[in-house]
Amino acid sequence: MTSRKYQNCIEACLDCAQACEHCADACLGESDVQKMADCIRTDRDCATMCWTAVALMSRESNFSAQTCQLLAELCEACASECERHDMQHCQDCATACRKCAAECREMAGVGA
Repeated sequence: MTSRKYQNCIEACLDCAQACEHCADACLGESDVQKMADCIRTDRDCATMCWTAVALMSRESNFSAQTCQLLAELCEACASECERHDMQHCQDCATACRKCAAECREMAGVGA
């Protein structure tokens, strides 16, 4: 069982990864997909990093804190990109990204 110290961060990362995956997929269905290209790319990068962070925290890797520090930056970038768009899936993704960034910073012991 994973250490309780990681549990909130793992849950936030899982929620964020799922929101990013959903957002990227939904963006592909928008009428102007080219306009959504940066959003899709950032969503995919963020989701990949979230899944990686979950794996590292789950095995209590010595690199969990550094990974989460980087993920916090990526989540902030993804949230900023998603906030540029009015679609609900983008807004939901931005919210999940902001929460994940906060949990990652807390777990890594880094201030906002």
